[in-house]
This record gives sequence, structure tokens and C-alpha cells, in this order.
Amino acid sequence: MTSTQKDQHGARSQRSQEADKPHRRKGEKKYSCDFCGNFFTRAQHLKTHQLIHSGIKPYSCDLCGTFFTRAGNLKTHQLIHSGIKPYSCDLCEKSFTRAQHLKTHQLMHRGINPYSCDLCGKSFTRDQHLKKHQLIHSGVKPYSCDLCGKSFIQAQHLKTHQLIHRGVKAHYCELCGKSFTQPGSLKRHQLVHSGVKAYSCDQCGKAFAQSIYLQRHQVTHSGSKAYPCDFCGKTFRRIESRNRHLRIHTGHNVYFCDQCGKLFPTGVQLQQHMFTHNEERPYKCDLCDKTFKSPNFLRKHQKIHTRK
Repeated sequence: MTSTQKDQHGARSQRSQEADKPHRRKGEKKYSCDFCGNFFTRAQHLKTHQLIHSGIKPYSCDLCGTFFTRAGNLKTHQLIHSGIKPYSCDLCEKSFTRAQHLKTHQLMHRGINPYSCDLCGKSFTRDQHLKKHQLIHSGVKPYSCDLCGKSFIQAQHLKTHQLIHRGVKAHYCELCGKSFTQPGSLKRHQLVHSGVKAYSCDQCGKAFAQSIYLQRHQVTHSGSKAYPCDFCGKTFRRIESRNRHLRIHTGHNVYFCDQCGKLFPTGVQLQQHMFTHNEERPYKCDLCDKTFKSPNFLRKHQKIHTRK
């Protein structure tokens, strides 16, 4: 056998061996997660995903301390602090850090909410939003606060709530001095001062500054009351109304201060009370330099200057 024939034979033999190997189609997801069953095309993607279950979040934001499992998620988050929002809505001028967020938002103005709840009729632009909403009707709240016992459907809601006990409200309204734990809450509040009401009811024409207010209003036209009282059977359109009603039967003030034991009928009153235990006075009056423990005390004080 000549050298050329040997080379050809070797090439055929190699091709035969490759053919005997298990064939894997391009894009096939062969790496599965033992915790949740999700599949991935690459082992590295699986490892990154498993960080979610391990609780390891090695990437943290220097400005607010929020942790992330991936560097890309941190970079996306940091756009919030940068203030750069290049994608704006032509109808209500609301701006977004990502184009996909703008597209999802625009579905609200177009009235496209293809995902609806079978129990209360509330509709959503995305399937994930419907799934989160349905947890409300299930009554399952696996995340509870160690300080006041309040429970939440999602872990992120618990984290946001815990900022209340820590007294962290770093986002202030320059017009009225009201403070908020999250920048999104401040932006929603600022719509009150702007007077912009981009969300209107198709049935009666009433306009609202936020889509959530429009959705709550539309329930009044549908007549749906999906939240019943387990004690007397009375039904309510909103879960907040049902929860307030339950106190009639239980006689309990469900919000209590872990530092002095004082009870309160609402979470807002507890939040205001928690400022009394804080020794710091970070809220300063621009007119007389007097300092206060809470923004509410500062607002009340500033009325003295406005009356002069």
C-alpha cells in the first residue's frame, strides 16, 4: 500500500469513527438543572443558572448594595443609577433603559393585554405578570419579615419592605419632600405633580396618572368581587379592602413595632412610628436648618414658613 493509499484509508477510518459517535444536533439542550429541571445548551450556562439556587450573588452595586448572579445583570441595573434612559414613550413621555421595556409598556396604551386572570378578570401584557398576579388569589406568601411578621408573595417584595425597618428612603421628591425606598416609587409619585394622566377608561373617559389606577378603576365597571371574607362571606373588589375588613372579625392590629410593642392598624402608620426610634435626624429644613427624624415631620414644620 502506497503512502497516498494509507492517507486515504486513514481519513476514511477517522470519518467512520466520527460517525460512530453519538450525534448531537446544534442547539440541543443536554445540560439539565437538578433543582428545577431547566435545560441548557452549554455547561457554562447551567453553572451560571445554578447560582440562582445556591444564593451566591458575587456582583454587587456600589451605589445601592443590590447583589446579582451575573455581571451582565449588574451592568443593566447600573443604568438605573446613571439616569440614562434613551427609550421614551411618545404618548406619555415615560422613558426606559432598555428597548424591550419600552415595547412592553407601549402595549398598555394600545390596550393589548392578552393574558387575563380567570378569577378577577384583570389582564396583563405579559404571561409572567399574570403568573405573579395569580399568587395573590392562591394566598401563598412564603416570604415573611422577621421584624413585623408581614408576609409576601415574592422575595423581592420582602427585600423592599425590609428597607422600611432600616429607615432607608434615599429617593426624595423635590417638590413636596416626600421620600421613597425605591426610585420607581418616586417616579410614579412625581406624576401627581406633573398633571399627566395618560391612561383613560374606555367606558367612562376617566383618566389616571398610572396604569395600575386605571386597572383598579375598570373593576368597578366589571362588577367583579373576587376577594371574599372567610368569616362572613362579604366580597371585595380589592384585596386591600378585604384585609382591612378582616380586622373587624379578628380585632387585631396586625402591624406592631418590634422595639416598643406598640400596635398599629396600617403599615403606613407603623412606618411613620419607626422614625421615632431612629436617633438620626437626616431631614433638614432649608429655611431654618432645623433637623427632623422623618420627612413627614419636616413637611409639617415647613408649613410654619409658608404661613408667614
